[in-house]
Amino acid sequence: MTKSWQSIVECLREEISEYGQLLNLFAAQQDLIFKRKPNEVLELSSKIHAQVEILETRRSEREAKVRDFAISHGLDADSTLRSMVQYFDAEARPLLVALITDVNLLIHRVRRSLRLNHRLLSCMVDSHQAVLKRVQPDSFNTTYSAMGRVTSSAVRSEPRFVLAG
Repeated sequence: MTKSWQSIVECLREEISEYGQLLNLFAAQQDLIFKRKPNEVLELSSKIHAQVEILETRRSEREAKVRDFAISHGLDADSTLRSMVQYFDAEARPLLVALITDVNLLIHRVRRSLRLNHRLLSCMVDSHQAVLKRVQPDSFNTTYSAMGRVTSSAVRSEPRFVLAG
């Protein structure tokens, strides 16, 4: 077994694991959104951010190993791993193709989950603003941006009670 492809396989496996953990966090976030637990959603957001940083580190490590493999085989340093599969040992090729496919599928699932959670959070904020506007209509200003988008912002009001003393 060639050590260079083993280290790339290990990097891909670690990256897959990190994507799985991120998907689990997104699923937990969706659950909290549906249960209407904004404080927990906020706490989980920091965990998601930390997981994304870990994932970026793993991806960078894999990209460095792939770049080193490409250079050591006289290929362009920016070559994709999929385009270099033919340069790996024959017994490693199916494993590499499967792992590359899994990473790409997970990337699409993460993007889809991210978009869904973003929409859910956006709807949650919109519904909360609608309730607040009904309860305290004088507390919001509605403005239009140059692009024609409607935005609402809270009006800073003077305190209703002033303590003297």
